[in-house]
Amino acid sequence: MIDSQQKWRNRSVCPSRGGTSSSAAIQTKPKCCDKERGLAAWEFLKARLKALGLSEQGGILRTKANCLRICEGGPIAVVYPEGAWYGACDPPALERIIQEHLIAGAVVEDLLITQHPLSPQP
Repeated sequence: MIDSQQKWRNRSVCPSRGGTSSSAAIQTKPKCCDKERGLAAWEFLKARLKALGLSEQGGILRTKANCLRICEGGPIAVVYPEGAWYGACDPPALERIIQEHLIAGAVVEDLLITQHPLSPQP
């Protein structure tokens, strides 16, 4: 019998990224952008990750954040473990982040605000 922690570990591994897991958070609070714009970005991210088979068993964890402490240029998204912070994350930008970063593993430099990885990158 697999315990609940093992089930979570199994769900947080993304085969398309060589077995590493990622977490994507998107800010939806009205202070960084219009509330409807933030929620539309969140709904797009949820639906697109699900359609691509990347959420749930696909290994990409997602979170809707109330505030990421960047109060302009939103919607703001952050992807870990790379610590890539992205601005103006409307659906076209999110599609690029999904394809180029979450799937291919390359930070999308032209959308990047800043980067603070969890551990030093090789």
